[in-house]
Amino acid sequence: MERETFERLVVEAEEAEFSGWDFFYLDGRWIEDDPSWAYGQKVRERLANVDTLLDMGTGGGERLAGLQPLPEHTYATEGWGPNIPVARARLEPLGVQVVEVEADGHLPFEDDFFDMVINRHESFAAGEVWRVLKHGGRFITQQVGAKIHLRLNELLQDEVASSYGDWVLEKAVGELEGCGFEILEQREEYPKTVFLDIGAIVYYLRAIPWQIPGFSVAAYRGRLRAVHELIREEGGLVVFSHLFYVEAHKV
Repeated sequence: MERETFERLVVEAEEAEFSGWDFFYLDGRWIEDDPSWAYGQKVRERLANVDTLLDMGTGGGERLAGLQPLPEHTYATEGWGPNIPVARARLEPLGVQVVEVEADGHLPFEDDFFDMVINRHESFAAGEVWRVLKHGGRFITQQVGAKIHLRLNELLQDEVASSYGDWVLEKAVGELEGCGFEILEQREEYPKTVFLDIGAIVYYLRAIPWQIPGFSVAAYRGRLRAVHELIREEGGLVVFSHLFYVEAHKV
């Protein structure tokens, strides 16, 4: 019976669909604490006098749509092909133009174009953000840091290495200040996440393939089973995220 439970959870997670940036499959299967700063609320509070807005790395547009009413001229970029039709279907009826991009080092917009640029969990080139923002414009970002969920890596890999390199608050702030930004707020936290079954972990690693590059159930089956047993014994696998928030002003 126990073998059947492990196999069922793993097979279901392998077959589950994933689109946009929606983790509904994990509802009730993980407990994810939020950072204290409430990114969406921060952005919403600053939209009042914004006429031109850019959302970098919009995913399927889920969070941007949740910020309605949006500024009259709102744009969103996305670099992962399968997300483009999902984002356009959700955002274009709201008047948002979704633009496919190949790299964050080149944003296909004119200089001094946006009143505000927002970015949740998308890489960015500080100089490009500076270029497309108007003077007086604001950049708001929540970033994933290098130490996110490292316990997963420790349990599943022989050699632990973060795909996020040395990406921490201090480095991001340094890059922004180096371009001339004034930092208005900066915060860094490590919220707790609890995975309640092995299927939730498999689904997460499929959706976030850069956490463990080359992950597959076949390659990691033995260690996944060991984690499954750990979850049964402890009631869940506790890991810690790594998030930081920066709000900057183009002076």
